[in-house]
Amino acid sequence: MLSSEELTGQVDSHVVNDPCCRPTVRLQNSVFGAFKAMQAAAQEAGLALDIASGFRDFSRQQAIWNRKFSGNAPLYDSHGALLDASQLSIGEKVEAIMTWSALPGASRHHWGTDLDVFDPRPFAHGDLDLQLLPEEYEEGGPCHELALWLYQHAADFGFFFPYRQYRGGVAAEPWHLSHYTHAQQAQQQLTTDVLVEAFELHEVAGKDYVLSRIAELKERYIDNICPPSANTGDNEWLFG
Repeated sequence: MLSSEELTGQVDSHVVNDPCCRPTVRLQNSVFGAFKAMQAAAQEAGLALDIASGFRDFSRQQAIWNRKFSGNAPLYDSHGALLDASQLSIGEKVEAIMTWSALPGASRHHWGTDLDVFDPRPFAHGDLDLQLLPEEYEEGGPCHELALWLYQHAADFGFFFPYRQYRGGVAAEPWHLSHYTHAQQAQQQLTTDVLVEAFELHEVAGKDYVLSRIAELKERYIDNICPPSANTGDNEWLFG
């Protein structure tokens, strides 16, 4: 089990590096083991699999959040359409941010169980920059073939897509994998009280509003994921 500080990304004692990935990529050790087995299987299938992002601490998530809230980074709706932040209420701004970026302390990336994956080959020569956008994983996109393979085989290695479909909370993220066993335990540990305790210790833009609506926001954006059973069926991604 993770401590409250590990659960909310305030410490990194639960994550490690591994030679299979860049030094900046960190996960729980056993999650790395599952990923490397999946990476080897992908290679046998003629594909390349790498991690763009693993563990992300509270400070990093806080910086992302504060930039978006202050208007120094763009906001998008669930379809990826640009929003005019100056025309949004505080509540609308919070919901727009949480559609694509987790609340600091509530990111699944804090747990060391979740990873954003991609095919590194199309980006190797610098002609393309990975943006982690849905179209990169759709038909014709540089990561489409890998996405289809993962959709068929990720569960064999204990992974699932928590944002397989848009469910009225977080937008669909075809790059985001979660190790079910470890992530399920962490999600059960992340109570409202744990989240509030961490949130109150830090300067986060819109804090008063978030705290006043924390139970509702947690239900819609944090607990509202696609269970592994929703990761079966056709190969089409359903975007918001």
